[in-house]
Amino acid sequence: MSDFDDRLKNALHRGQQRSEDKKQAEAAKQASEDELKNLHSKFRLMVSDHIEKVVAKLADHLPGFRYESVFGANGWGAACWSDELRIKSGTKTSRYSRLEITVKPVTSYFILELRCRGTINNREALSRSYFEPVAEANVDQFKQLIDTWTLQFAEYYAANND
Repeated sequence: MSDFDDRLKNALHRGQQRSEDKKQAEAAKQASEDELKNLHSKFRLMVSDHIEKVVAKLADHLPGFRYESVFGANGWGAACWSDELRIKSGTKTSRYSRLEITVKPVTSYFILELRCRGTINNREALSRSYFEPVAEANVDQFKQLIDTWTLQFAEYYAANND
């Protein structure tokens, strides 16, 4: 055999090895993505359960507030709201207040994202967002934020509800 034949066989072998390595890397990446999706689902369930409990308690403590579960393309969580009609000195006014906290669906960036929006008397009072990579997410941190944001809303509402 000539030197060229040996080099040709080696080149073909290296090409086949690269092809196999690429397939293995793609399979590992897909497995990793599946694991991250499963982890996101697990965390989302834990966090959304906590959201539902906390927001339901808030609705129980605020007169006229109604509770609702939130789910869909924008995320999973809960909201409570009040739509009041007040008549003062013959003038009608409508006042709308709402707190909504959701966990966003999984994205290609694999982050666990929490969003909070609060409206008090027709004005946005809270707009918060927090996220961490799913692989590094601390569910207890998310639960603390849910508690903090809910308490902030309650305090703002109590201060501005005359």
